[in-house]
Amino acid sequence: MRRELTDPTFHRKPLPAMEAQALILSHLIKMKCESVPLDQAVGRYLAEDLLAPHDLPHFARSGMDGYAVRSADLAGARTGMPIEFEVIEDIPCGAVPQKKIGSGQTARIMTGAMLPECADTVVMLEMVEVVGDRIRIIRELPLGRNVTEPGFEVRTEEKLLNQGTRIGPGEIALLATFGFAIVPVFTRPVVAVISTGDELLEVDAHLVPGKIRNSNRAMLQAQIELAGATALMMEPVGDILSSLVSAIDDAFLKADVVITTGGVSVGDRDVLVDWFGQWDGKMLFNKLKMRPGSPTTVGVKNHQMLFALSGNPGACFVGFELFVSPALRAMMGAVDRRFEDMEAVLTESFDKPNAFERYVRGCVSWNAGRLEARLAGVEQSSIVRTIAQANALLVIPAGVGLQAGQSIRFIPLRDWKGWA
Repeated sequence: MRRELTDPTFHRKPLPAMEAQALILSHLIKMKCESVPLDQAVGRYLAEDLLAPHDLPHFARSGMDGYAVRSADLAGARTGMPIEFEVIEDIPCGAVPQKKIGSGQTARIMTGAMLPECADTVVMLEMVEVVGDRIRIIRELPLGRNVTEPGFEVRTEEKLLNQGTRIGPGEIALLATFGFAIVPVFTRPVVAVISTGDELLEVDAHLVPGKIRNSNRAMLQAQIELAGATALMMEPVGDILSSLVSAIDDAFLKADVVITTGGVSVGDRDVLVDWFGQWDGKMLFNKLKMRPGSPTTVGVKNHQMLFALSGNPGACFVGFELFVSPALRAMMGAVDRRFEDMEAVLTESFDKPNAFERYVRGCVSWNAGRLEARLAGVEQSSIVRTIAQANALLVIPAGVGLQAGQSIRFIPLRDWKGWA
């Protein structure tokens, strides 16, 4: 049946994007916890605070190759009046010293090696004259020079990492240093993706008139995995409401979050619009004060989220980055990622005012000591190429255009292509 302008579909109450994001986050619950081997923890989120089980370093160690001495024995050493020491031991890295350093004695020591008992200072090789099994030193050094004391970097019971920290290479190094072979993390949300539309072809299909390849499906799978969640790719469905409802019901049995693409606008074949009116879940909103993606609709049922995103690739991409990605991160215990307050200087004019706030695909980079922003290309929600070129979403306020040279707020995208 053809929709008329009197249809309630045309009279949705739009919600500002920031309010919509906050509303989504208020309905989420965190995932359960699990323990995984350290080599499987990259990209996961810590499920608890981690404390240091021991000092780092846990023994006094040398900061360089040289000779371990008692600093008091260096008193009076100067050019022309060297002080001579007997070398009683050679201490390689990883060895435990076997002898105590007495007055007038020293031990050859390597960088990172354990300091022998009674030694408190290390004299670098360049300051030493070797004479047989003895050395001469011509300079005084203060107590503790070139020595790293136990606990210098981290003390026992000191907090290493906070709950919700995403584990990257640096965190892996820290965890390994303190012996965390098993790491407590939040489980990954399973996100089901259902593409809708009679016009969709599989990626490997030959093009035919009137049809397009299903880029949203592949794009969303990548976005889900980059967000740290697990993608569950459901079979695409056509513009038949009963088929779509059945697919959604099936997805809710298998996933923590369900995403649909297409079917939420005001067209005659946008079948999700009518279904949401009789859904037994809670619809949080069905229109946003933003472009692209204003028809984006989100609902919740038994703490499971349903994101009905636009079928246009650009709008689908933006909807995921602004709403789905922060939701997935919050479910995994991450610090709430809302709109980030970063600014750059616009290098070209964007003088197309719109009644709604706009999130434009853009490129941000350093130039002459400042951040500069430009559009990634033609700004239309159906354009795919600019998704690949963009490293940020440029925020254009409602009702105005911006001129070159003006400051513009932007939201960096995850991979920051071209940022360095």
